[in-house]
Amino acid sequence: MKTDFSFPGQKSVYIGKVRDVYRIEGDTLIMVVTDRISAFDKVFPRGIPYKGQVLNQIATKFLEQTADIVPNWMIDTPDPMVTAGWACEPYPIEMVIRGYLSGHAWREYKAGKRMICGVPMPDGMKENDKFPTPIITPTTKEVIGHDEDISEEEIISLGLVSAEDYADLKKYTYQLFARGTEIAAREGLILVDTKYEYGKFNTGTIMLIDEIHTPDSSRFFYAEGYEERQAAGLPQKQLSKEFFREWLMANGYEGKEGQVMPEVTDDVIEEISKRYIELYEQITGEEFKPRFYISNEMALSRIEQNVITFLDKVA
Repeated sequence: MKTDFSFPGQKSVYIGKVRDVYRIEGDTLIMVVTDRISAFDKVFPRGIPYKGQVLNQIATKFLEQTADIVPNWMIDTPDPMVTAGWACEPYPIEMVIRGYLSGHAWREYKAGKRMICGVPMPDGMKENDKFPTPIITPTTKEVIGHDEDISEEEIISLGLVSAEDYADLKKYTYQLFARGTEIAAREGLILVDTKYEYGKFNTGTIMLIDEIHTPDSSRFFYAEGYEERQAAGLPQKQLSKEFFREWLMANGYEGKEGQVMPEVTDDVIEEISKRYIELYEQITGEEFKPRFYISNEMALSRIEQNVITFLDKVA
């Protein structure tokens, strides 16, 4: 749930919602993916067993499988919960791409909107219907509070991203989504929507940063039975963090002011952990091998030693 390392050459540390990022002298970042879980921009007081390992290992595999499309920040994974990579100057937006009318886009659509981020949505669609072609619906990237929808025109006019760079981000986003869709389909899944984050390395190269195609950044449906469920108006069987959001909403919590965060019970925590492991095995086609540890201290000690060994090797 928490890290407080002092690595050799460490310059600074950034504590995110679920990731702790350590800046090392030079251009190296050490990103520790914790077992924290967040929803509606709130971090919950209890962690999810093996969540950090699942997220980090899925992201590692997809970064390796998409490096031919766009360079990425990853150098190595010195620990199952750690990625070491190049420090980049991040673009202040997230490139969200949607192949299906789900989640936030559906909530906007249900409220009567037919335009999202300057992109039109066809009339007559139902929840979880497939868009004729995938749509890019960017958001701002806020340090505090909710990310906000933003259009391509606003991004460029506000100077958040140059027109030239944004054209590259769009190209990469469509290509990454197509690759992710192909990989998911081979394992019987549908990649519904996801987000990509990019940064610029000190050489001027655009790089894919952070995670990719994990259940925290993506939504997956099972392909088997999709058409039948849509025809019958039934919910889709999905693998994503949406399960947790739906549980919170069913318990009267959407992160709004004045709402009381419900207690996340042992049963819910176990179910979420199983969902994360299930997605890992489904999307990778491999058995998940958890790194057991008796105490938090043992996990921290293992991570610290593995990272120090990596830093010694690259020094």
